[in-house]
Amino acid sequence: METNSFWNIFTSVCFWAPFCSWMVAQLTKMAIAFMRTRKLDFRCLVSTGGMPSAHSAMVCGLCTAIGLTTGFGEPVFMVALAFSLITMFDAATVRQAAGEQARLLNEIIEEIRLTHHFPERKLKELLGHTRLEVFLGMIVGILVGIVVVSVPAYLALK
Repeated sequence: METNSFWNIFTSVCFWAPFCSWMVAQLTKMAIAFMRTRKLDFRCLVSTGGMPSAHSAMVCGLCTAIGLTTGFGEPVFMVALAFSLITMFDAATVRQAAGEQARLLNEIIEEIRLTHHFPERKLKELLGHTRLEVFLGMIVGILVGIVVVSVPAYLALK
């Protein structure tokens, strides 16, 4: 197989760490929703917002895998770290503010709907994350990144 083959992406811990981090976060959201409603909602696997932040988990899983495989002092790690911080800042501030605006607009629409005829379409309110959701997403990403990078190394020692 050619060393620069597209399929080599799938053999890299730098692919699997963020992917697994995202899956763990999304499955955790689905489990939390199930415990709350007693209904299995597969939409949680692709939803935005909620606990923990899948965005934070994914970028921190990537950043951790890059740091563990290339070194934490390498420029590529610094780029991944900057990318992670920007993503988490956006999730906790800009997208959170957009969610609050959507919530307010939905209240306005509801008030108009009660007094006049108005379409019932509502805006999606759960766009961003609280700082706790971002922090726990970061923890999920770092832990899953460590596991994904460590398992092949552990297996190679046997």
